[in-house]
Amino acid sequence: MSNPASSSSGSTIPPSILTTVQSLATQDGLSTTSPLHPFSESPEETLTALRSILTTTTQISQSLANHVGSDQAMKQTAEALRRREGSTYGEDIPLDRTAIPEWFVTRLKSWAAAAGMETFQEQRGGHMTVVLGGKILVIDIDLQVNRAIPDNPILAISALKTSFAVPNGSINSTTDGSTSLDTSLAGTLRAFLREVQKDEELQDILVAARHGARFQEHLTYLMSLDKLALREGDRGLRWFNGIDRLAAQFLEPLAIKEADAIALSNSTTSAPLDILLMRGHALPLPYLDFPSISFLIFLSPRAYLTLLRTPTQASFPPSKSPLPKLDISFHALRSYVSTNPRPPGVTTAALVLGITATQSYGTDSLGNYDFMTRPTFPLHPAGDQLEYTFIEGSEPLGSQDFGKSHKWFLDFTDGGKRQGVVMSQTRMRDIETIVNPLNGMTYVNIPVPSFNSGSWIDLLLGGSSLGPSHERYTALYTSPTSTHPPLQLRLTSPEEPGYFLERIPVQNMKQVWGILEIVREQCWLNEIINGLEWTPEGPLNNPNNLHQEFDSDPATDADLQAVLGGTVPPRKIPVIIYLPTQPTTVDPLFDTADLDAITLSQPSTHRQTKIVMTSPERPPITGLVEISIAYDPLRPKGISLSVNGAMGADLNHDTLEEVCRRGGTLGLPGRIWMKSHALA
Repeated sequence: MSNPASSSSGSTIPPSILTTVQSLATQDGLSTTSPLHPFSESPEETLTALRSILTTTTQISQSLANHVGSDQAMKQTAEALRRREGSTYGEDIPLDRTAIPEWFVTRLKSWAAAAGMETFQEQRGGHMTVVLGGKILVIDIDLQVNRAIPDNPILAISALKTSFAVPNGSINSTTDGSTSLDTSLAGTLRAFLREVQKDEELQDILVAARHGARFQEHLTYLMSLDKLALREGDRGLRWFNGIDRLAAQFLEPLAIKEADAIALSNSTTSAPLDILLMRGHALPLPYLDFPSISFLIFLSPRAYLTLLRTPTQASFPPSKSPLPKLDISFHALRSYVSTNPRPPGVTTAALVLGITATQSYGTDSLGNYDFMTRPTFPLHPAGDQLEYTFIEGSEPLGSQDFGKSHKWFLDFTDGGKRQGVVMSQTRMRDIETIVNPLNGMTYVNIPVPSFNSGSWIDLLLGGSSLGPSHERYTALYTSPTSTHPPLQLRLTSPEEPGYFLERIPVQNMKQVWGILEIVREQCWLNEIINGLEWTPEGPLNNPNNLHQEFDSDPATDADLQAVLGGTVPPRKIPVIIYLPTQPTTVDPLFDTADLDAITLSQPSTHRQTKIVMTSPERPPITGLVEISIAYDPLRPKGISLSVNGAMGADLNHDTLEEVCRRGGTLGLPGRIWMKSHALA
């Protein structure tokens, strides 16, 4: 009896994996008493069955691989949908301009209510005061309405001030809020007002909604601190004042010392920002775009040059300012870095307080950091004596979140709004060693296979590690001034997987500095690779397939003599790029004769982040030129360069390091090729 559904549609159901395997098992060529082999009684049937099995199993394997990728993609999509806060249709801005002042106050009340705050309003003449109050935190917002044009009143934030209502009224406890926090909150509200008070054709309701949502996020975060502060009474103000104390007493003085050291070594009055980030530590930016402290970890050469060309009123802060003297003003820097979406080539992290039920994070109760080699302080050795431990809290008995703890995290995702930093497995394990020393120090030098999970290069260039892994990538580098032939670059993918670094629990500033050092080195490598458009190497784009590039014109005697004399310029210069991952030497912490391969060594001491490029010598000289560029904060520009080969080349290492600083790392083989002396 036929299937009615199939007969009505005229189509058959495609075979499934189960039916395919069953059909293979019932083939006549398959023996039930012994394994298959070509020397049986009927070899033709056996060989046919073997070929059928090989073909079918290949198809099954590909189908399962596609299914796994699809399944993982569906899970990621579902997770992203769960995290989504909801559809944003933009701010419902009144068409009547005279209604905007009252509408804005209504929006303030709505944001405050969503964060759990009460609202009080007072109006005197053309001034309004809106007070947002929690149990401890109080925010006074003074509004001024300019009604010079009755049909188009202009609303402005004249002042915003935070203060704290101390429960016991202790005279030793300050009630003044942070001026930096005041400036940050007022800046967010002013950005919202600028957008909603534009002409109707210039308004962007989505941008306005984004500013409003960010202000509400700030209030929600501050109210989480308010709840913790209430439980501790007078001591609870430390939850609000801790960020300012950390910045003023630890982070900014260290940044000033490091900037002064770089300026002194360069004989300048200000330190180049890119060199400070390469040789020093991440630059602290309190209240950048969140009521906490952010760190500028890395700037790509393109982003740095963009900032240099940004017109500013002053190139660096006045000498009385407690900020490092840089070649870029802090106003221009903060405006550029806080742009939404984040400009390409800018890497930041925020130190935020979060709640977690996980209790498995390592502690430093046993003094494990004596074994660690990060953080380092090459510009200011006294920085190694700086100690700052973050305060933590736990939910009390009877609370809805009882059993959970409030801990500090380094967030690389801007609150989940963007992906984190692409990290290799090796550096992720280095980070684990810092966060959990006892767990991370075990077998840190054992190479871990990727098990077909792809390389971190696939994640960096493709945005996902679920697809097929590529052994090599190719790119074409063309000199902007055509001083050398194009470089055909071939990048060999390291055999280690990659991950998105999103959030890390931290307990003290030494952990933060150590983690950011590792992330900075990875970002330096990532930005070098992201400087070009890469294509997975395959049959269609193999650099050896150059037959289509040959000229159709016949060769002349001059061309022949040039080839024989080695003076003909090549069409392309092949360059092989390799990224070393394993340390070159081993220095075990404990001398153990039976643990040669499995050592308890310090991973960060001997593993140097570097990129190695090899290219042929310039004819008529034969051989290879090896160029090694390593991350080295002890060098003036943060990198060290070595060249093996390049016979007769007149090289200036300072000039080549400056080329790398300006983003020309992948073009070094061409420059060195031009410097080599060709036979005339």
